[in-house]
Amino acid sequence: MKLYIKNMVCPRCIMAVENTLNQLNIISLDVRLGEVVLANEIDKNQLSILRKELSNLGFELLDDSQQQLIEQIKAIAIKHVHYNDEQNLNISELLVSELHRDYSYLSKLFSTTEGITIEHFVILQKIERVKELLTYDLQTLSEIADELGYSSVAHLSAQFKKVTGLTPTRFKQQGIDLRRGLDQI
Repeated sequence: MKLYIKNMVCPRCIMAVENTLNQLNIISLDVRLGEVVLANEIDKNQLSILRKELSNLGFELLDDSQQQLIEQIKAIAIKHVHYNDEQNLNISELLVSELHRDYSYLSKLFSTTEGITIEHFVILQKIERVKELLTYDLQTLSEIADELGYSSVAHLSAQFKKVTGLTPTRFKQQGIDLRRGLDQI
């Protein structure tokens, strides 16, 4: 049995969901961003309890197949930007290969439902990753641009300023309070 969970966007979210499943004695085979594969079917009562417990943690168990697909798109994009070393992969090709759906369908569904394009969602994710890396202060802007697949520092800086209203340097001077959680993007 496969379940889809909204707002499950980081490794700590995965741990929180795993802990909840363990507490409820629900055996999972795989828990990843936005998705849980259970070893067995669960009854309506267990599902209701799980839904409530997940809600208490800020997650939402999704029933609608289109909303599930949207969450899968988000999870793939987040994983690609934040947890993947290979940034040169094209997001459209990645989504098609992982979801086995036509990209034009995925793109239209996402835009209609979320009010932004998949590409814009990926850009917002990249900007949050840039903010994170700038906050750590362990890499130069050139290294960050290279890591995230930008063609140049100028491209990264222009996109960063367009989204945040600040240059990367100005952001760094302002501090950490300008970052947003991945579930808020």
